Formats: sequence, C-alpha cells, structure tokens
Amino acid sequence: MNEDFIIALDQGTTSTRSILFDVEGNIVKISQKKLTQYYPKSGWVEHDPLEIIQHQRETLENLFTETDIHPNQVKAIGITNQRETTVVWDKNTGKPIYNAIVWLDNRSKSYCEELKNKGLENYVQENTGLVIDAYFSATKLHWILNNVLGAKEKAAAGDLLFGTIDSWLIYNLTEDKKHVTDHSNASRTMLYNCKELQWDAHLLNQFGVPKSMLPVVQTSSSNFGNVVVKGVSIPIYGVGGDQQAALFGHGGFKPGIAKNTYGTGCFMLLNTGEKFVSLKNGLLTTIACSLPDEPINYALEGSIFIGGASIQWLRNKLQIINEATETEAICNSIPPLEDVYVVPAFAGLGAPYWDAKAKGAIYGLTLDTGKAEIIKGTLDALAYQTKDVLLAMQKEEGIELKKLQVDGGASANNYLMQFQADILNVPVEKPKMIEVTALGAAFLAGLKAGVWKKEDINKLNKTETTYLPNMDEELRVKKYSGWLDAVERTRVDY
Repeated sequence: MNEDFIIALDQGTTSTRSILFDVEGNIVKISQKKLTQYYPKSGWVEHDPLEIIQHQRETLENLFTETDIHPNQVKAIGITNQRETTVVWDKNTGKPIYNAIVWLDNRSKSYCEELKNKGLENYVQENTGLVIDAYFSATKLHWILNNVLGAKEKAAAGDLLFGTIDSWLIYNLTEDKKHVTDHSNASRTMLYNCKELQWDAHLLNQFGVPKSMLPVVQTSSSNFGNVVVKGVSIPIYGVGGDQQAALFGHGGFKPGIAKNTYGTGCFMLLNTGEKFVSLKNGLLTTIACSLPDEPINYALEGSIFIGGASIQWLRNKLQIINEATETEAICNSIPPLEDVYVVPAFAGLGAPYWDAKAKGAIYGLTLDTGKAEIIKGTLDALAYQTKDVLLAMQKEEGIELKKLQVDGGASANNYLMQFQADILNVPVEKPKMIEVTALGAAFLAGLKAGVWKKEDINKLNKTETTYLPNMDEELRVKKYSGWLDAVERTRVDY
C-alpha cells in the first residue's frame, strides 16, 4: 500500500483513543480504552497519569497490529487533549508526584476566593482572558506544590515539571523528552499572558510557580518531536486543546464561525479574529489553534461543566439507563415536558454564571414524574445551557448566529439536536464526521506535513444532517423562562 495516513491521539476525560485517518479525512481505525475516574473526596476528580500514557501507547500500537498499515505510511501525528487537567512530574525520574487533577475538580475553590479577595480578578481577566476559578490549571498546580510533601522545595530546585495532558503525552512519547505545549493549551492554565504571548511573571509569582517548571509554548501546527513506533520515527506536527481543535476541525480558523461540542462538558467557541478582548459577562477569551506565520486568532468560549457527564450520572449513579444510546428513544416516547427542569450543577455552574457554590437540582416534580421525565429533563438541560452561552455571545459580539455547528458524542442524539434547534430557533448542522475534535488535531498535523492545505478542510468535513427549528415561539419563550427560573433557584445560597 502506498496511501498516506495521519494519526490523532485523542486523550479525553473518560477515554484515551488513537484514530487513524486517511487523506480524505475518513476514519480507518479507532482504538480506545476507558479511563479510570478517581473521586478521593467530594468535589475531587483525579486520573492516573501513568494509566493515561500506558493507554495512549497501547491504542497507538493497536492501530498497526489491527490493520495492515505500516508506520512508514503515517506522515504525522496530531494530539488533542482534555484541557486544564494538571500533571506535575519529577524531571529526573519522569514519574508523576501526584495524580492528575482533572479540570472538573474543584478542591481549590476556597483558594480562588482568597485570590478574589486579594483583588487579582481584574488582572487575571485582562491578561489571561479567564476568570478566577478552580477549573483552570494554576490553582490545581498551586495545590500540588503546597500539599505534596517536598514538592515546593523540589520545584524551587528546578527538579519538577508541570504540564497539561498534551505536555505529559509529548514528554513521554518523544525520543528526546520534549517539554512543550501549544498556544491553545497554554491559554487555559491561567498562567499565560494571552496578550503578550508569554508566561506571566506576575501570576507565576502569585501562584508560587517557578518558571523552570513550565513547558515551551509553540504554534499548534509545528514540530513537537518524534515518536518511534515499530522502529519508525513519526513526527508530532499538531497539538490543540480539545475545544480549540474541534473549532479548527469545523474550519473555525476564520472569524465568525461558532461550534458547540457535546462531550463530558459542553463547550461553545466563536472565532473573533486577531483582537484580544477581556470580558465581564461570564464568557472567556481563549487562544484558538495557531498556525506558523499567521496572526494569533482568539475565540470567545462558553464553558458548560456538565454535559455528557449528566448522562453518565443517569447511568452510573441513578441507574435508570443502561446505555446513553437509550435516551433518544426514551425522550421521544413521552410528551414534551411541562415544568420539569434538571439543573446539572454537579460541579457548580460554568458560563455565563460562574457559580462554584451552585448544586444540582430537579424542579417541578409531581406524582406524574417518572424516570423518563428525569431523563428527558437531563437531555433538555444540555440545550438550555447552550442557549445561555449563545445569548451571552450575541450580547457581547452584537451578532446574530445563523446556524450552530455541533460535534461530540451527544450530538449523535437526534432528539437532543432537534430540541437544540427548537430552543435556539436556529438550524443545527451536524457533520458527517462527528469526531471533529480528533479530525482537527489531524488537520493541524496534516497541514505541517503537507498532506492538506487550509482550503481542503471545509471540503473534507461535510454536513450530514441539518435540524431546523420547529417550535412555536410562545412555547419556546415559556420553556426557556422556566429554565432561567430553575437556575436562579439553584443559585440561592441557603
């Protein structure tokens, strides 16, 4: 075989995958392993960094053992990853000094309140584009340095390294132990100055982080080192945080393009071009995937903490479904909900509220409410939360969204996508390839390898289904007003 291929390593919150793409952007093979979730205390979420790297190596090798493709046919590797998740490891041994603290983890929320009381909030917003929240890497890193025995001293001596998951993978996979990251991941740490495009000395001092711990930041489509597979050296030519990679996969390297990814959380991004704007309305400013010799583009982001994770809650904790795929038929089997709302604030509320104290709740229960209604209310909440973010974006940018492009696992649910179109009153476009996050990473790598050009991206990722709004305006307003009321009740501090 003489055909060329690109591999995407997709390290997510619940699984680790390696995906083989052909030059037409089609998936040839997926190898996947489920990632163990650890919950040592209420609100704490951890992963084992060694399990992550082991699974990533195994899934990568499986692509070749389970196909007749040889490593020398692979032109490049792209990496996309769960963002903000924090790993600290010993530079001398390469071993992590603590579990990876996951983006969902909120153990540092009291420290965040201290930072706000010190008056740091404006500086953080104006220079990183973020808000002070336990969601981001900086407070997780601070916790490790101050709670793991000897960590602070080792860091001061230059013996510890910090990275988000992309950096951890690259360090372990590359021949010469590269300690690097890209702009999109760096912009999620709350340590990176997104205006000056460098690590922020003032914030490093505030968080007690030695600069020697930090990875080198480079463009998302560039050389991150080489991985040896079966004796063949394959370059890593693309890296992007999962949400920015998804935006890139949708062709979102141009201003005005928006997408929503339905994964463990839901994340809406809108490319806003070259101007950095710090916001005060619950939206974040983040760096989109960057290309060499091109200006940095920024994006507005609305981060919804609990998306698909609420469906996992239905399955794993309430045990009222066996598989996520059941929910579509269940939702279609009952009438539209009247006044039942599920507010899945299991990790507080993200954009546009940023309320770490909020707790999950179900409102409108009656004797007629059964498990089907709770399931349907949970699905509806994904669409309502997306509308919250979209309205905030429209208010900020003064735009009227003509359509919403979607991807991620839950976008396969036809009931949810139709309800999303109905509640937004705009068409929702689902691409033929819903693995847009991995495809975006593959595109970044393929551009550097010369497999594709930018103009090829929109041609390769075609729309499969368009969901048109079909809800009466009066009903739409009534339903969304009920949602806003439920959210307000959830935020009451009793």
